Amino acid sequence: MATTDIGKEEKKRVEIYDLEENLAIDLAKFTANLSDKFCKERGAFTVVVSGGSLIKSLRKLVESPYVDSIDWARWHFFWVDERVVPKNHDDSNYKLAYDSFLSKVPIPPGNVYAINESLSAEAAADDYETCLKHLVKTNILRVSESTGFPKFDLMLLGMGPDGHVASLFPGHGLCNESKKWVVSISDSPKPPSERITFTFPVINSSAHVALVVCGSGKAEAVQAALKKTGNVPPAGSVSAEDELVWFLDKPASSKL
Repeated sequence: MATTDIGKEEKKRVEIYDLEENLAIDLAKFTANLSDKFCKERGAFTVVVSGGSLIKSLRKLVESPYVDSIDWARWHFFWVDERVVPKNHDDSNYKLAYDSFLSKVPIPPGNVYAINESLSAEAAADDYETCLKHLVKTNILRVSESTGFPKFDLMLLGMGPDGHVASLFPGHGLCNESKKWVVSISDSPKPPSERITFTFPVINSSAHVALVVCGSGKAEAVQAALKKTGNVPPAGSVSAEDELVWFLDKPASSKL
């Protein structure tokens, strides 16, 4: 493993791993440590995940020692974006997380916040934002003192080969949304076209963000995001209030 500091952004660090297996081990340790910290400090741990390959990278959390030592009852589990499809559909981020993660750990079902996929994309986004605002009122979800947006304890994100994060795609107007917490997208360049997604102000108000990227097919986007070269992709706009960590395997970091 190599640790690299890119520029002078003190809250950002880049961890590079020879093997994806070692990345997954460290990501589990990173997540478990934050879970322990926030459960002790505030009695809850708010975690946001994306879809895609990220869920596979969380596999060590459902194994010993973490599966038995984490205080799962205090977890509150969210999605940074979701496709507006039935929960049993192969394109569903809920299904992906359920099959590989949620079905293997005892997070209370009432603490798992899936979208209402029976609604239109626009209505589903409004519904999810209403849900978040209720959780702010009940003190499950904190609010950033500096931005006024919700402050999740940990956001676990993947990145596409084009550098997109959540459902915020290069050149799309939603990348510039500055007021809403959750928005709908009906013209996603990657199918399915109808989705909901958190906005950058919400992502960047998180206490801790992990950007987990593996594979040589994403090396150019990693380079553009971290070195701020050429057209900087959406991943280059990700930040965090306390700590942003990029978890990269060797192939993904090959152009740094």
